[in-house]
Amino acid sequence: MARDNSSETYITPIRNLLVGVLVLALLVIFAVWRIDSPRVERLRMAVIDRVVPSFDWVMAPINGTANLLADFQSYQRLAAQNQDLRRELQQMKAWREAALQLEQENAKLLDLNNVRIDPKLTFVTGVVMTDSGSPFRQSVLLNVGARDGIIDGWPTMDGIGLAGRIAGVGRQTSRVLLLTDTSSRIPITILPSGQRAILAGDSTSNPIIEFLEDRAVVRPGDSVVSSGDGGVFPADLLVGQVALGTDNRLRVRLAVDYQRLEFLRVLRAHPHEVINDPGRLLTPLPEIYGPSALSPAAPATAEAADG
Repeated sequence: MARDNSSETYITPIRNLLVGVLVLALLVIFAVWRIDSPRVERLRMAVIDRVVPSFDWVMAPINGTANLLADFQSYQRLAAQNQDLRRELQQMKAWREAALQLEQENAKLLDLNNVRIDPKLTFVTGVVMTDSGSPFRQSVLLNVGARDGIIDGWPTMDGIGLAGRIAGVGRQTSRVLLLTDTSSRIPITILPSGQRAILAGDSTSNPIIEFLEDRAVVRPGDSVVSSGDGGVFPADLLVGQVALGTDNRLRVRLAVDYQRLEFLRVLRAHPHEVINDPGRLLTPLPEIYGPSALSPAAPATAEAADG
């Protein structure tokens, strides 16, 4: 026990002495580092050049740990992006399968019905020169006219949606009556319900839907296309989407952007064949099925036989 007490008697003063020396050294270093003097500055730089390079081995584990953490975070980001890409790929595969099934079903239906698809409409592109500038008449002027084969009544599109129709043709220019004009009336079809209606312009950006048979089956967001009724416009031209106005009336949010109207396509919408004798569609022709009682040659043949 005496030895233990004697050892503690020597250790405590030595420890206090080392702590004092360390504190004194730190104070000296702090004082030297705070002195503003050219000589002290040269001394500081010499100490830094001498000591810091030799401490690279001390900083190596710290730098390696920091790089390892950065690589791990980058790996986590890559793993998350990989998961997102795999999820999107699965969704794209599902959409691809659905598109292939729809394409096959459409081909089967067309084959069974022997449908004859109309040829794609050709068009003439014109530059929008100016507008009418009137709040009561909304129209634009194109730099194409009769010399380009433009005919009054042809529809115009901006490449996405229906913009209006030709309402006046000159030799080098033509006027387009927009769908928002108060005198514009076009027949439309609302999908997917198939409801027929009339799109009437009222000098606002969203024309009104009129003469709708059943409003209960029409919802905001439904697609609106031209119906082709009356031979005014070709069928299935995109017009816009159904929207509910502030006056609780159904309107159409047009697909065409009138604020950025620079070019317009004039569709060559040739009229359909006119049927002058509808009865011919149901009554068989005599020359195909032989002579009949209605044939004018039958009485003459009978008289010749009697004679």
